[in-house]
Amino acid sequence: MAPAVRSFELSTGVTLSYAERGEPDGFPVLLLHGLGDSWRSFEPVLEHLPGSIRAFALTQRGHGDSSHPAEGYRVGHFVQDLATFLDALHLDAAVLAGHSSHGLVSERFAIDHPDRTLGLLLIGTPPSLGDNKAATELFDSTISKLTDPLDRQFVSDFAQSTLARPVPQAFLETISRETMKVPARVFREFFADLLQHDVSTELNEINVPVLLVWGDQDVIVSRSDQEALAAAVQDSQLAVYPGAGHSPHWEEPQRFASDLVDFVEGLN
Repeated sequence: MAPAVRSFELSTGVTLSYAERGEPDGFPVLLLHGLGDSWRSFEPVLEHLPGSIRAFALTQRGHGDSSHPAEGYRVGHFVQDLATFLDALHLDAAVLAGHSSHGLVSERFAIDHPDRTLGLLLIGTPPSLGDNKAATELFDSTISKLTDPLDRQFVSDFAQSTLARPVPQAFLETISRETMKVPARVFREFFADLLQHDVSTELNEINVPVLLVWGDQDVIVSRSDQEALAAAVQDSQLAVYPGAGHSPHWEEPQRFASDLVDFVEGLN
């Protein structure tokens, strides 16, 4: 069953595009892409999910075919969008599966909205980016200097940097087309805020099960990052994807879907 692609204008005036798949009474899961992507980041995963999972793959504000407000790209803005999206769909709570930057957003959501968080899957997520030398250098050398339209070589290199193994070329081309839709100001504002964002002293407030999904060839997030995150969160486990990079759900969508299903079933 192909996902249904829809858009919805939130009460805040922000319109989010999203893909939905699964039965109306299925277990709600929000799939949240990283910086520069769109709902299509999870397109290979959706086809492997059973109807018992009601999956919503969102395109965040400033990305893809969602609206691109002139400002409002701090972590708090994305957290507010998630809460408002749940309200719009009359969902009390959901599992959040966030990749990279939106793993950090998912953590913040779980801390601010514990009653609306059923569990977290954090994909290639560091405890914080402020002490990540590679991230700081990337911002200073490249992200802070981005202008519109985005340079196609930057877009291609940005996607490739997350991979350790090949993925279908058609998928990479789709991801690149989606990234080209993101204004440079979104990259600059969101990345700058991520470098300042630090919830390390609050992670012990996350009181739901957490699955850390990490590829052992990730050049952005290290094993020590994952161990620090696992130690800080009360109820967590680490799923290591041997040979995978920063986007293990791209490289192994079937395994990721299976891990997601097992995680959800463990919550019942």
